Amino acid sequence: MRNIFIAIIFLPAWMAVSGQEFPAIDEAVRIDRLKPKEGRVRMVLDTDTYNEIDDQFALAYALLSEDRVSVEAVYAAPFYNSRSSGPGDGMEKSYEEILRLLKMLKKPAEGFVFRGSTDYLKDALKPPDSEAVQDLIRRARASSPQDPLYVVAIGCITNVASAILTAPEIIKNIVVVWLGGNSPDWPTQREFNLVQDVRAGQVVLNSGVPLVIMPCMQVVSHFHTTLPELKYYLEGRNELCSFLYERVAGYNEKKTEAWSKEIWDVVVVAWLINPAWVHTDLVHSPVLTDQVTYSFDRSRHFIRMARFLSRDAIFRDLFSKLSKAG
Repeated sequence: MRNIFIAIIFLPAWMAVSGQEFPAIDEAVRIDRLKPKEGRVRMVLDTDTYNEIDDQFALAYALLSEDRVSVEAVYAAPFYNSRSSGPGDGMEKSYEEILRLLKMLKKPAEGFVFRGSTDYLKDALKPPDSEAVQDLIRRARASSPQDPLYVVAIGCITNVASAILTAPEIIKNIVVVWLGGNSPDWPTQREFNLVQDVRAGQVVLNSGVPLVIMPCMQVVSHFHTTLPELKYYLEGRNELCSFLYERVAGYNEKKTEAWSKEIWDVVVVAWLINPAWVHTDLVHSPVLTDQVTYSFDRSRHFIRMARFLSRDAIFRDLFSKLSKAG
């Protein structure tokens, strides 16, 4: 792996990952692209919606924030844990959950929701194809460096990495915003979104695509809520609010006292709506090792990484928009 990373760093015109090459982006251009965008953001959302409850909040939040974000498509991402029998089953359940949310929001699904990969990335030279991958490539090619498409990923990043591997030129027309991994100071990157598909994470980190990362532990991990808070602001307000409240309540089956629930994925959308709510810094893209840790080399390209969030400001905006839905 050491020789591969050296090749990634020093190739003058192209970056290479496991035999694949990517167009070079001038560092000044990449840094400019990583600035928070003024005005309305065009985005697609890649989500493992059935895996947890925070994806549902994030999807609804994005769709209810039309003044700041324009959601052009939603992609179902694979996942595998106790809520699925495998990554393909997780993707299909996520697809069905997206449809349920859209129905509550009275949003048509035809031509808007796409199934993603049924498996993880096993070979960078043979990325898995899917409806989501093809739609992302099509929309990215129709975009431009002056009007980039924001690819917001709140699950494992298989679909996004597969699109980049299939059509490397799209990195010039997109900005990837991913909730994945942990703070660089955390001893491991074994976070659910990242650890499911480490190869896909390596592709995205090494490709040079303009990338914004929302780390979980030590940053986004502060974004929690409680049932009393949700009961006060959401329960009974409308069909969507009651659905979200009941889903969160279902995670506290033992009726544990002093209990809170992470709603992490909302933070990614919040950064697009108001970057002042999520403080970010430019950092050199970390090297994601096969041991699922970060190594660092200051000769690597820059990405943007979140350091701190304004929890109350985000929740105020989220609760206000959800309560007015429908």
